[in-house]
Amino acid sequence: MINYGKQYITDEDISSVVEVLRSDWLTQGPRVPNFEDSLSKYTGAKYVSLVNSATSALHLACLALGLTKGDWLWTSPISFVASSNCGLYCGANIDFIDINIETYNIDIDNLKEKLSIAEKRGNLPKVIVVVHMCGSSADTKAIFELSKKYNFKIIEDASHAVGAKYRDLPIGSCLYSDICIFSFHPVKIITSAEGGAILTNSEYIDHQVKCYRSHGITKDSERFKNPSEGPWHYEQHSLGFNYRMNDIQAALGLSQFQRVDSITLRRNELANRYKEMLQGLPIKFQNVIKESYSSYHLLSLRIMMEELKNNKRYFFENLLQLGVGVNLHYIPIYRQPYYSRFEFEYSNFPNAETYYQEAITLPLYPELSSEEIEYISKSFRSLF
Repeated sequence: MINYGKQYITDEDISSVVEVLRSDWLTQGPRVPNFEDSLSKYTGAKYVSLVNSATSALHLACLALGLTKGDWLWTSPISFVASSNCGLYCGANIDFIDINIETYNIDIDNLKEKLSIAEKRGNLPKVIVVVHMCGSSADTKAIFELSKKYNFKIIEDASHAVGAKYRDLPIGSCLYSDICIFSFHPVKIITSAEGGAILTNSEYIDHQVKCYRSHGITKDSERFKNPSEGPWHYEQHSLGFNYRMNDIQAALGLSQFQRVDSITLRRNELANRYKEMLQGLPIKFQNVIKESYSSYHLLSLRIMMEELKNNKRYFFENLLQLGVGVNLHYIPIYRQPYYSRFEFEYSNFPNAETYYQEAITLPLYPELSSEEIEYISKSFRSLF
């Protein structure tokens, strides 16, 4: 089976992990701050906090922005459930912005319309989670300009977009957002096995995140509220969590991060090869806006159903039988049984519904060979 995604581990990665295993520190050692510094230098973000998953990163981002019961969080329905669950963790209300059917990202016109209506109703969002679907950036500057008018905060869910760029700046610079989060899950651009990162240019947000990720405890004497009782003194200032990344994970992530540009280039080359091999078929690839350089975490395309007698299930079942591990990213979040309690009307998200009916994800990862792409493409083409 050719899987849709796969980690790319080198001997250097293994040596980095072994070095930590033989050291004095398995957790809360030097590798985590080293990885944080590397991410900061690469993206230009002033502050970086590593955590144990991107889901934890989203949760802490919402907490740091003060999202709470009665507030609203908006995001894209075409994403993994963590993009909206983070708001539910904080007791907030959830709503979705329909996608642009060509880019798979938040539709700016739909966002403008929803904001105008919400302003009249008095239920504007406190936070919008902007998803960079498949590694291609949303039009963050346009959303940032709307945030100034309607006074909401922006979290970039860049789980797919490590190594990507927007307006010639690395995703993660936070020029057009309050916070950006990364994922280092094994199928992502680089991996730390499990792990995530929170990037920001706000010292206040960074302090909140670092406090929440470690039980709400601080050992910084300048922040103590009570007189220090000795060198052992620490204080809990909030109800935090154990969301820390350990040094074993950080060593793997840091080693992988040294290759992030070559990995991203390779993914772009593979995506372009697919486009050559699949020319002439009734399909549409994601439109990467001119301001974006995609990391191509996923190669999701749309099968234009009106031109076919067969349905998407036919493609899935036959490709899987041929050893091609296709996937779907994603079922619209509002369709999940847990979200039925919120009574979302599917008809309010026509583009997300169209995408769901047409989308399929083909395998894409750095070690995918030319022969495998040719086999996948010929198998896919044969089903038409």
